[in-house]
Amino acid sequence: MRTCKLSVSIAFLTALMGLSVAWSKQANNDDAMAKDIQTKVAADPDTKDSDVTVAAKDGKVTITGKAKTRVAQQKVEQIAHEEPGTTGVDDETAVPSDMTSAPEQTTQAMAPPPAPVEKPAPQPIVVPAGTTLTVRVGQALGSKTSQTGQTFLATLAQPISVHGRRALPAGATVSGTVVSAKAKGKIKGEGELNLALTSITVNGHTYEIQTSVLDNTVKGKGKRTAVTTGGGAAGGALIGGLAGGGKGAGIGALVGAGAGLVGGSLTGNQQIEIPAESPLSFRLSAPLRLPPSVE
Repeated sequence: MRTCKLSVSIAFLTALMGLSVAWSKQANNDDAMAKDIQTKVAADPDTKDSDVTVAAKDGKVTITGKAKTRVAQQKVEQIAHEEPGTTGVDDETAVPSDMTSAPEQTTQAMAPPPAPVEKPAPQPIVVPAGTTLTVRVGQALGSKTSQTGQTFLATLAQPISVHGRRALPAGATVSGTVVSAKAKGKIKGEGELNLALTSITVNGHTYEIQTSVLDNTVKGKGKRTAVTTGGGAAGGALIGGLAGGGKGAGIGALVGAGAGLVGGSLTGNQQIEIPAESPLSFRLSAPLRLPPSVE
């Protein structure tokens, strides 16, 4: 009986030793497998930047950690499957969501944003010096009835454009001043009526202007001249003065470049009169600068 029991014990111990050796051998194989996979992952250019850990047990490989990209995650799993002795692969790696589209984001970040298209700022309108403004006076003016310093109103008779852009519309309100007014004496002395424009109103905004002086003089036996002075403008003569002086009567003919167009007449005692609605022409002696909004 003792011999039988001893034989059983020895056989049991032998089996245990065999299992122990087998387990030890398998453990060594698992460690070697995990290390080999870890080494290949670290060497592969697609996976070397991923922070993963490889473990193996009984031939089954478990991968944990973070893969840099989705491509790197798939490559790590492929390396594990190709390792000799692998019985299975449990991929527990994660891919951060902000890294999933990193290549696309990098490409977009490298491309500069399109430059905004800026519209050129609208330029002001400048009516040059020398431009002729023809107006119709809103009241009668005369060498005897008007006073020096008196203001008068008129409307622009013709529109003004600059390089195809509307600058001053017809009908714009114009203000002027009587530069000097002097009644002619019965025996001697000249009658004078000198006018100039001072401002113009466009779209509710009033702009100061400088014009030449329209100089009307009568002397001698009713001799009448109309000369535009100031700003280098040329002179001219008014022809065809009519006696009586009704409204709109005696619109003079323009002679000479740059002269002012004057409508008027001589009274019986040779005074200068310009009826209401008469057209008068003045030259700008300085440029008029207008904002683009007048268009």
